[in-house]
Amino acid sequence: MSETGEATTSMRPITKWSRWFATKLGVSSQRKEEIYLELSKSATLHDPAYWLQLIFAAGIATLGLVLNSPAVIIGAMLISPLMGPILASGLAFAAGDLILGLRAVGILALSCLAAIIFSVLLVGLLPFKEMTAEIAARTQPNTLDLAVALFSGAVGSLAICKEVKGVVTSIPGVAIAVALMPPLCVVGYGFGLALSLDRAEGLRAALGGGLLFLTNLVAITFTAMVVFLALRIGSRSAREKALEWRQTDAESERVQSIIRYLRIPERVGTIGGIWGRFLIILIPFLLLLIPLSRSLGQLKQEYATKRQENNVRRIATDYWQRQFATLPDGSQRAVLDRMVISDASGKVTLALRVFTSQPFTPAERSEYTRLVATRLGKPPDAVEVNLLEIPTAASLLAVRARESERIEAPPNLAQLRASFGQGVQAALNGLRLPPPVRVIDYQVVTSSAGTMEVEIYYLGDHEITADAQALIAEDVRTRLNDPAALIKCTRILDSFDTEPVPRNQTALTAALTGSIDRAGEILQQHPQLQIEVASNQEERERAGVAEARAQAVSDYLATKWRIARVRIHVTNGKGLKRTISLRIKTVA
Repeated sequence: MSETGEATTSMRPITKWSRWFATKLGVSSQRKEEIYLELSKSATLHDPAYWLQLIFAAGIATLGLVLNSPAVIIGAMLISPLMGPILASGLAFAAGDLILGLRAVGILALSCLAAIIFSVLLVGLLPFKEMTAEIAARTQPNTLDLAVALFSGAVGSLAICKEVKGVVTSIPGVAIAVALMPPLCVVGYGFGLALSLDRAEGLRAALGGGLLFLTNLVAITFTAMVVFLALRIGSRSAREKALEWRQTDAESERVQSIIRYLRIPERVGTIGGIWGRFLIILIPFLLLLIPLSRSLGQLKQEYATKRQENNVRRIATDYWQRQFATLPDGSQRAVLDRMVISDASGKVTLALRVFTSQPFTPAERSEYTRLVATRLGKPPDAVEVNLLEIPTAASLLAVRARESERIEAPPNLAQLRASFGQGVQAALNGLRLPPPVRVIDYQVVTSSAGTMEVEIYYLGDHEITADAQALIAEDVRTRLNDPAALIKCTRILDSFDTEPVPRNQTALTAALTGSIDRAGEILQQHPQLQIEVASNQEERERAGVAEARAQAVSDYLATKWRIARVRIHVTNGKGLKRTISLRIKTVA
């Protein structure tokens, strides 16, 4: 791929600006020759140090990902040698150097393959394979990651062009910002997970990590090409210097033999110009924007939902504190302990758990609902408040009130208990389990021997493995600063299927209510959960039977277990058997 006359003519208007730019950066003609030669030599398969660094970086990155350790992952970023071949490919595009381009692409492909295979082997040997937050963070790239890679590639290209003076600070920063090795290891982790435990989840992780790596690769190559073009690194003298070195390099001679055998120069002549090379790199760049933009849209939607939820939380808390937290004489009446907010089909539902010394009347609940709805600009029937009241002694509420107002008071037994409860809640609020498993609730008790026992309730479609439970237990003990604490993870069953219903019958029998009672007990214990009721219908049954069965289940849950209607979602089943499916789920 040699520089054509057309490309030379098109570059003449910017030659003066390129010389000015190179002069300001201190990139002399001699330095251009050195850069060209260094990058040409870096694209080689015969460097044992490169392959050792690659394997070590892949191992460190994989272990850092599965251990959820940012510090270990950063170490792998700094070791990773992939930046050299990627910059070499950018120079190949800028200078139209086919030999350098083939060598750079070849070593990049083999490097990626080696890193992924080593990561797969390492994941296969590990006793646990749960997806951590560090892995999940690299499975959904968006256009912001593309922007980071563009800026990082530009800085990396400029850093390699400038002569080293004093302490080098930009190259480590570029390595950390671009993070080339961790996405590759996420691909390896995904394949390892797909081969051993969960095929679907593993392939999703591998695709996400691969998309992030391709984003970094294309963006760095593109910006490197632009920077090298702007500095005219591929000058005539630099290419001649590289040509002299290639005449003594056996690897370059083999690549030239392949080119001559395949007659590649004639076939790529039409894209040998600068605009043709720009087109080659722009096509994958634009294609990547499609999935990245979609991910960014999802991220924006999540942030918008979170902002809306925070606004509702602020309004609800404000009205509660001002009008319902105290009695007319100023003494503490209730303390708001927990609030869960959901917004489905335009209806806002607030699930509040409060400690109170005096129960709230239906009129007070209606007034609170009206105030919140008015502030949100919604009609009262568009807001529903589910209030779970926990009777509490007035003295304990006074202690909580003093603590919230930061009133200095000598600690007593009630205050110590309240402080202990708040400390446990603060420690466990940030607890996360391996996706898609979600923490629903927890219970803390202290045995007669003084040992703390913590039971964590989680919702998921499978049991957490023993190894993962051991890691979670260690994390909780660290959060609580109690190495002797007993930790137990309890899965909440998320689905129940009833026995077949007699044909055309809508009334609930004793055989049917067994499964419904188990679901109702779970919903009553965990007010932040909802239930989806789906009734199936045979083709021979009369129309409307399925809907009537589902409505009977809804009425049963609302009447016997006092589950709010907003927490019960009735849908049409898709099966042909006369059964009722119940699925427990979190707030959407």
